[in-house]
Amino acid sequence: MRSRTVIFYSLPAMVIAIPTLPIYVILPQLYGSELGLGLSVTGLVLLVARLFDTITDPIIGLASDNFGIKGNKRKPWIGAGALISGVGLFMLLVPNDGVGALYLLGWSIFLYCGWTMVAVPYLAWGAELSSIYTERTRITAWRESLSLVGFIGAGGVIAVSASSGLENREAIKVLVIGAFVIGVPAFLGLLMVVKEKSSEKFEENFSGFKISDVWKSLKQNRVFIRLLMAWFFNGLANGIPAALFFLFLEFRLGATETEKAVLILVYFVSAVLFIPAWRKLSDQYGKHKMWSWAMLIASGVFILVPLIPDGALVLFGIICVITGAALGADLILPPALQADVVGYGKFKFGKSHAGLLFSFWGLSTKFALALSVGLALPGVEYAGFNPKSVTPEGVFALALIYAVVPAVLKLVAVTLVWNFPLTAKKVQVVELAIARRECLRTTE
Repeated sequence: MRSRTVIFYSLPAMVIAIPTLPIYVILPQLYGSELGLGLSVTGLVLLVARLFDTITDPIIGLASDNFGIKGNKRKPWIGAGALISGVGLFMLLVPNDGVGALYLLGWSIFLYCGWTMVAVPYLAWGAELSSIYTERTRITAWRESLSLVGFIGAGGVIAVSASSGLENREAIKVLVIGAFVIGVPAFLGLLMVVKEKSSEKFEENFSGFKISDVWKSLKQNRVFIRLLMAWFFNGLANGIPAALFFLFLEFRLGATETEKAVLILVYFVSAVLFIPAWRKLSDQYGKHKMWSWAMLIASGVFILVPLIPDGALVLFGIICVITGAALGADLILPPALQADVVGYGKFKFGKSHAGLLFSFWGLSTKFALALSVGLALPGVEYAGFNPKSVTPEGVFALALIYAVVPAVLKLVAVTLVWNFPLTAKKVQVVELAIARRECLRTTE
């Protein structure tokens, strides 16, 4: 595949990542505190909006699999979603004073709907760009690398804005403007340069569509269910330390705000830097094996975290480098495996259902993150950690839940994926069989 195609496909991932930080981290403070809505009301409104967000994933997945315009089934949804997201992003992050709960709820749902219309078809399209085992890893490596660049860049803009004296709302406005400036050409390039390669027929209306056939093929796709379970357990393993990260840094390591920011930067920069290595190793030894080794490395290092002395920031920084490197594998290899699963589904059931499969992929991610917060915070409190009355036993319990529980969850994921059946040779056989079947259909 030409590098031009891969780059133009991957660039929107950077744009999609830019608003992540303000939406998930800064938005609650903006509406709850600065705009006077109250933290409880803001939290409840955002919870309702995110529950609605989970409903839209499979709907958009099915729609982008089965309904399109003029031979395109991904582009129309992405184009419409990008426009909706742009409007929603501006209205939500650049509000006027005096807005209320209904304003926050309405525009949050509007934005989440637009994001889903972009994200699900976009990921599915990436799986359809190539039928070659190693090329699929190349595509995900570019996409996830640029996504991390966008996330890190957004964090840098917020940090620089704060240090230069800009107010929080002004810094957010800078990010929104930046997202528009980069996003418009990025999405236009995607829609104009990258061609859809799926040979599957789809409906331009609702005739001929049977949900029962789709559901039956989904239930029978055991390879997909196995990979999805591994993805979920690994997502839970990543979500728990994310939920407890700042508590651990403050109460176990005594980190300052600047030191916290540096450690986060080290973690994500390590992920970006090690992505090329994971891609090369996976091409040689297999995606599932290298993902398994990455999870084993992360588990082996993380399980030592409770033994770190208080205040050992340098030692923890080394752990951030290693676990950040493992994150690089988490980001690029599972979606590349999912692309192989899409091809397998097309071989076995006659249609890939890529949009639907990636919608469940997104649902699994959202559910894992929500459950990790729901388990981690009450879990450390039940184990004896109280930030208002800190004891050595409580801090040690925090460290155990922060590190050991995720390590065990990653081991569960490894058992599911270690002998994953879709190796490079089997994927090649599957794709040749699909090509042969389609050739026969065209000659009939």
